[in-house]
Amino acid sequence: LLEAGYGAVELVDPADPKFIERMASEAYDVAFIALHGKGGEDGMTQHVLEFLGIPYTGSSPLASGIAMDKDLSKLLYARAGLPIAPGITFGRDDMPSIEEIVAIVGPQSFVKPVVNGSSYGISLVKDPSELAAAIELAFEHGEKVMVEHRVFGVECSVAALGDGETLRALPVVEIMMPKQSEFYDLEVKYADPSDIHRIPAQLPEDVYAQVQDIACRAHNALGLFGISRTDVIVTEDGPIILETNNIPGMTPESLVPDEARHAGIEFCDLCAELVELAFARAAR
Repeated sequence: LLEAGYGAVELVDPADPKFIERMASEAYDVAFIALHGKGGEDGMTQHVLEFLGIPYTGSSPLASGIAMDKDLSKLLYARAGLPIAPGITFGRDDMPSIEEIVAIVGPQSFVKPVVNGSSYGISLVKDPSELAAAIELAFEHGEKVMVEHRVFGVECSVAALGDGETLRALPVVEIMMPKQSEFYDLEVKYADPSDIHRIPAQLPEDVYAQVQDIACRAHNALGLFGISRTDVIVTEDGPIILETNNIPGMTPESLVPDEARHAGIEFCDLCAELVELAFARAAR
């Protein structure tokens, strides 16, 4: 932000007991949100900033909460005609039997907390005998659990950037999974991007365009704003959407800055566009 010419004042941590007092007492022009998980990505901080009248980057409280909820997101994807994998969502009180789950998702699946981020609590299940332990782990990270059919194919990720007529997809990243990893977990997310990111993804031209279109349609279906990143598996029968991140990672190893670089957008310019979008929304 400093490099882009903004007078970035300070880092403010919502974990600080005086967070709201500080935000209310200072004359902040805009808040650049760089938070993940509960309290930061789910709309809570956005609610606080709206109450205080401070413009902020990224999506509204409602859209943030919906995007954070994998079950609600899938409902809106389906309504928008986006391709999704078979799955089932439940809490402890309405948990189906293992046999019922397998009948819906098949013998191999992914088990994940419905509301969480950064791959916490996610398990790859290769046999129904592993389901019970995976479900229990997911419950440690949330009150609702989703079990989803394991989709095989090329794992890709693509960001949607902008608003309205300016919304466009960045280059598609192909995730080159290391041999020791079977899915895009925490360890892979923070690995050297040169080892695992292939940009542009090696996809047929029409499929590449389809994946970019899915990212923009998912962004709009969830009511997101500014920036999002959608993960997709390209199967033999076509792309399947996995999920959309409403506050994508912005570390040097993260996907979105890497995509932006390949689109000719420097990191400081990417940050500047998000700030200007926040100002424009506040002005409206």
